[in-house]
Amino acid sequence: MQNTTQSLVINGQVSRWQVYTAQEALNSSAVEHIEAAARNAIAGHGKFSIVLAGGSTPKSIYQLLPQIETDWSKWHVFYGDDRCLPPEHEERNSLMAHDAWLKHVAIPSSQTHNIPAERGPVEAAQAYSQTLGDLGNFDLVLLGLGEDGHTASLFPGHTWDDAQAAVPVFGAPKPPPERVSISAARLSQAHEVIFFVTGAGKQEAVDNWRRGEPIPASLIKPKNGVDVYIFGVNL
Repeated sequence: MQNTTQSLVINGQVSRWQVYTAQEALNSSAVEHIEAAARNAIAGHGKFSIVLAGGSTPKSIYQLLPQIETDWSKWHVFYGDDRCLPPEHEERNSLMAHDAWLKHVAIPSSQTHNIPAERGPVEAAQAYSQTLGDLGNFDLVLLGLGEDGHTASLFPGHTWDDAQAAVPVFGAPKPPPERVSISAARLSQAHEVIFFVTGAGKQEAVDNWRRGEPIPASLIKPKNGVDVYIFGVNL
């Protein structure tokens, strides 16, 4: 069950912290949130654009999504980041989402927009920036939080060009070092953003975030604020 909700405004970012007492409750709430976001977007403007995160918590949520009630033909799927590895590599976010969820539903393949990260960081970032160029605001962005405070593949101590929709990443502190990420400014162009934060290993990152330290997660500032779903971390 959900047992705590707190709202904060820190350095211009509005955040709503929702603490869950079980991973299953977080997953269930996330699925309900995604289903409602899709329903509202499709009713409002005829399509639903969602940006996916990698990681174990999103995977457990993706595995539940085939059971929701929705018009899959109206979904448009994007990725917050991916690793510069071959498309069939087990560490590709696009492959994880495909195996856990997308291959089980009827989203047209032309509406699933993988980052062509196998082409290398620079070329892939340029290509994905073009893909995102005329899209407008995302309906829903899903993000994780690393133990160092990174989100997508935006890492502490790195710089990137927020004028670009997608940016190349070199020297990531965890392998592989080369990646592509949507920029913080472009991720902020969203109607809704949800962070999934689970496990005691994220405690320091959460503490830094809530203290106002400028970790990358704190740079995601959509007009409507961000929702942070947490389990196993103390506020």
